[in-house]
Amino acid sequence: MGCCISTSSHSTCSSMSEGEVVTMCGVQKRTRTTSSYHMNTLQQMTSIPNRIFTNGKSQSSCIYTQQGRKGVNQDAMIVWEDFMEEGLTFCGVFDGHGPQGHLVARKVRDTLPLKSDCDEGIEDKDKVDSLWKEAFLKSYKSMDKELRSHPSLDCFCSGSTAVTIVKQGSNLFMGSIGDSRAIMASNDSNNSLVAIQLTVDLKPDLPREAERIKRCKGRVFALQDEPEVSRVWLPFDDAPGLAMARAFGDFCLKEYGVISIPEFSHRIITEKDKFIVLASDGVWDVLSNEEVIEIVSSSPTRSTAARTVVDSAAREWRNKYPTSRMDDCAVVCLFLDGKMDSESDYEEQGVSSATLQSDCNQSGNVNESDDVQICEPSLQRNFTVRSSEEKNDEVGVVVCDDHGWSGLEGVTRVNSLVQLPRFSEETLGE
Repeated sequence: MGCCISTSSHSTCSSMSEGEVVTMCGVQKRTRTTSSYHMNTLQQMTSIPNRIFTNGKSQSSCIYTQQGRKGVNQDAMIVWEDFMEEGLTFCGVFDGHGPQGHLVARKVRDTLPLKSDCDEGIEDKDKVDSLWKEAFLKSYKSMDKELRSHPSLDCFCSGSTAVTIVKQGSNLFMGSIGDSRAIMASNDSNNSLVAIQLTVDLKPDLPREAERIKRCKGRVFALQDEPEVSRVWLPFDDAPGLAMARAFGDFCLKEYGVISIPEFSHRIITEKDKFIVLASDGVWDVLSNEEVIEIVSSSPTRSTAARTVVDSAAREWRNKYPTSRMDDCAVVCLFLDGKMDSESDYEEQGVSSATLQSDCNQSGNVNESDDVQICEPSLQRNFTVRSSEEKNDEVGVVVCDDHGWSGLEGVTRVNSLVQLPRFSEETLGE
């Protein structure tokens, strides 16, 4: 989830009226936005069988998300079983950032699977791998192109990560951008569960990522307050400070090295492999791969595994960063043997599946019809004043935001975005 803090005391707070056309880096953008597209998509997608995207379970998985303390939940997730064909499963976690990050994440969640298609009937393993790689690359490219041309969703300074997995028989195909992560639990030679990281956190400080960004005139550096967090900056302004090297959207940085090309990999599942966990960085910021594997494997029931991980992450946020605002968390647990708990598992514990689903929805804050009623902010630069009593990684801020998107009225730890760009006449002339 992205938030705005200031790197300069010379920022100004400006506002734009709804429908106003502004020019940014030579590109005209209309500031008026709407959430009606999301409502229409949501109504169409909810009736699809074997597809879950709110807190709950499926035949072989469970998913859970919980809003943090930075504003609207910008995480999204999906498990789609018998996707395109029987036995094919699509899983994804998407972590939005920026003023419209929650809408971007949901748009990607609803649209990206429909773009992921691969020719069937191929027997050659090398050809299957090649075809799925091409499918991932094409789908991500098409998704980003659709976001760029979307008539009502402004992704200029908003975007989303993506970690997606397609399971086809014993084949596991993975694609990711940003810092959402996938891991797998597998038995070692001693029959003990070990964590295997399936994807790479694509941060700006990775040598190959930093090299590409700098080659494209983007800048990579960390703020003095958080020296461990490298960020991507425009060449002419200390903004937006994106804490990842690849993302959907974020078109203000697409000419300066940030890309939406996924890192693709293919793995053959063996009988030693037990389950997969996909999660947003709200989980990985406070829990290690090994801790997550242990939490899932020791969960009372498989159906509650995702929620148990989120609950554990929430506790760790309170323990490790008591003065910070907890980030949103989203978790998908996919069990590779295709089995889940029976109804009797809950009854033995005195919990019905209906109670579990109701409890999940209430504590997870996933009523999307409520979220989309929020008035969306127009693109602007927030005026932020740092507290003079800063210490360690704590940053006190006061955010001037007429449109309600602040996300940082207090103290926080790490945010995907630092601030929205400032576009002056001198900048436009460069």
